[in-house]
Amino acid sequence: MKPQDITAGKSSLWIFGYGSLVWKPDFKFKRSEVGYIQGYKRRFWHGDNFHRGSDQLPGRVVTLIQDDDATTWGVAFEVTGHQVEESLRYLNLRETVCGGYSTKLVDFFTDGQPPVQALLYIATSDNPLYLGPASPEEIGTQIAVCRGKTGHNLEYLLRLAEFMRSSCPHVEDSHLFSIEAAALTVVSHLLAVR
Repeated sequence: MKPQDITAGKSSLWIFGYGSLVWKPDFKFKRSEVGYIQGYKRRFWHGDNFHRGSDQLPGRVVTLIQDDDATTWGVAFEVTGHQVEESLRYLNLRETVCGGYSTKLVDFFTDGQPPVQALLYIATSDNPLYLGPASPEEIGTQIAVCRGKTGHNLEYLLRLAEFMRSSCPHVEDSHLFSIEAAALTVVSHLLAVR
């Protein structure tokens, strides 16, 4: 489903970010809220040969995998009026065109508030850049050495981990933190041998 089909005629829209959007939305919005969605787990299973990697060394970025028992924390941004069209145009380039993502509406929860519908971008497993599961050590090693047009893949990982620690300190994201530890071990080793 295309974002425009979901949002046709709406003057307000929430957009849920669970990767780089949590620290770098790069579009104008009315307000943002930290919260979560249910039924998905965040995984570094999607390849990136543009923003955080190259054709020779694709980086790894997060996508969501359906899991009825899982919860994923992130940030939802409310866009209103002309911001709706502008943000979708930007995100379609950033996510859909470059990254091979599909879209859907999900319930977004914040503590003590009723849920709101939020637009979600998910990388699909039939995309050529989809890399799938690997051990934290394999993923961490890949992230430690990759760089793309937006920057180093390690920056993406470290900023996401920092967001979780500062904005969601009560949430234990073992997948994220185990990859962070593995990547930092690789970087330490590389620096030690120089």
